[in-house]
Amino acid sequence: MLTILTIAAMAAALAIGLAANHYRRRRAPEDADEETAPISDLISPLETLAVLLVAFVIVVAAESFGTAGQAVGAEAHRVDQLYEVADYAPEPQRERIQADAVCYARAILAYEWPQMDKNGEKAPEVSVWSSDFRRHFKELARTDAGTLDLLVDADDERSVARQTRLSEAAPAIPPVVYWFMVVALAATIGAFAFGLPARRGPSHLVLLFVLAGLFTGSLLLIEDIDRPFSGQIHVSSTAMEDTVADIGEDFAADHPGRPLPCDAHGARMSAGPEPGRTGAPVPRALGSPDSARP
Repeated sequence: MLTILTIAAMAAALAIGLAANHYRRRRAPEDADEETAPISDLISPLETLAVLLVAFVIVVAAESFGTAGQAVGAEAHRVDQLYEVADYAPEPQRERIQADAVCYARAILAYEWPQMDKNGEKAPEVSVWSSDFRRHFKELARTDAGTLDLLVDADDERSVARQTRLSEAAPAIPPVVYWFMVVALAATIGAFAFGLPARRGPSHLVLLFVLAGLFTGSLLLIEDIDRPFSGQIHVSSTAMEDTVADIGEDFAADHPGRPLPCDAHGARMSAGPEPGRTGAPVPRALGSPDSARP
């Protein structure tokens, strides 16, 4: 809808400018070229304002897009690191933390990623595993404080990366700024069309339409990259997908025959043995997201 409104605004500005130019030229004498200079003087500052505004907004949107991509890569790396550091922990915490890492990564892809186009809402199916990490860390604190420090650091960085990813899902450009920019560019296009000389050739119209197309393309580009997880140009989930495949294979090799406490989508199983504890029931996935951090 936003894309359609943007295109319509630019097309309307171009049409109104051309119509106003035609009306002005019909009412003015053929040799009234003295009007050209004052019109150019008025268009010049408007053009400067529009170009500077577009440049500023593109930089802001691009920075947000880049930060979102970095957060996705950092989160995937920290989950993989959490799994690897858990290798130094004693059993049964080793298996439990590694199992939770696999389930966490699966839940990100299945539950939280589809919600990234809704301003980054948290998925409780993911947060239940981050809460599990800290529960296992408390158990580990009584036996191996050295490994615990490494695990806590990796988990803290994972938490920060996840929160950054969620926050960057929301548009970085406020709607009022975007629409002010649309009005500024539309006014610039309309002014250029209105100021076309009476003795204009095809080149004038070609350049006018090229300029209108570039301005419209700039607006559409900004609108697209300002939604880093749902636009045509978007941050992909490849990094987390690779992590899921990697640590999933590692878990099968490290703990042959041991089941994960989640299904293929990362949702906690309603019942079954907890990794590292034979016959112990696994709680149902009805917990709310961790209030302290994701």
